[in-house]
Amino acid sequence: MEEIYSEEQQICKITKARPATVQFLLGFSKSMHVVDYKNTQFETILN
Repeated sequence: MEEIYSEEQQICKITKARPATVQFLLGFSKSMHVVDYKNTQFETILN
């Protein structure tokens, strides 16, 4: 692990996402619901 993080990392170029990808991720995040019950989390996707 030390070897991986001790080296200087190359600068990555920033890419732009397509509008369709952004819309998909926004729709997915809106439909996802997390319920906390005691010490457990339940994730549901509401279609």
